[in-house]
Amino acid sequence: MNDRVILLHGLWMPGASMHWFATKLSTAGFSPEIFSYHSVSDGPDTAVPRLVERLQSAPADIVAHSLGGLIALQALCESPQLAVRRVVCLGSPLTGSGAVTGVLRWAPAAAVFGRSAALLQQGMHCWDGKAQVGVIAGRVPHGLGALFGGFSGEHDGTVAVDETLLGGVTDHVIVDASHSGLLFSLKAVDQTVAFLRAGRFLPA
Repeated sequence: MNDRVILLHGLWMPGASMHWFATKLSTAGFSPEIFSYHSVSDGPDTAVPRLVERLQSAPADIVAHSLGGLIALQALCESPQLAVRRVVCLGSPLTGSGAVTGVLRWAPAAAVFGRSAALLQQGMHCWDGKAQVGVIAGRVPHGLGALFGGFSGEHDGTVAVDETLLGGVTDHVIVDASHSGLLFSLKAVDQTVAFLRAGRFLPA
C-alpha cells in the first residue's frame, strides 16, 4: 500500500475543498497531499504537466474529484512510467459530461469552463493504463446539472452515473451522495480507503 496520496479537486473548486477528505485519509493511516490548480484559467494544459512533475518525486496513489479525475488519468496516459498504483475518481464524468455539453450550446457559456471545457465534454474512450482505477459515483440528485444534462438515469445533480462508467476501470460503486456531497461522505471515504488498500470496493 502506498501511504502517499495526492488529492485533486474539481472544476471551480479550491484545493481547500479536499481538506475534509484529506483529514479522513490521514486518520486512516495515509499521508495526503492536496494538489491545487486553476481549473478555468489554466486547465489541463497546465495542470497535467504540473501533476506529472509532482508525481515524479515519489510513488503515490491518487484521489480525485470530478474534473480532477480526468486530469489525473490524462497525466497517467501522457506519462505511463509514473509510479501510481491506484486512482480513485469521485463523481468524475470520465466518458464526458452531458451537463457541460448542454451548457455549451449557449456560446457565451464557454468562458465558464475555460480551458477545461474540451476535456470535460469529451472525456475518455477507455482506460488501458497500468494503474488500477476505481470510480465512486453519487446518486443524490441535488444540483443544477440536471437542467442541462438531460439525465435519464441516476445522477448526483451534476454527473450521471452512466458518465462515470468508463471501460477498463477496475471497480465501480455507487453511494448516496450528491456531487459536492461526495467530498463529505463517510461512505465515500470508506470505499476510497478500501480501494487504496486492496484494489476493490466494499460490497455496496
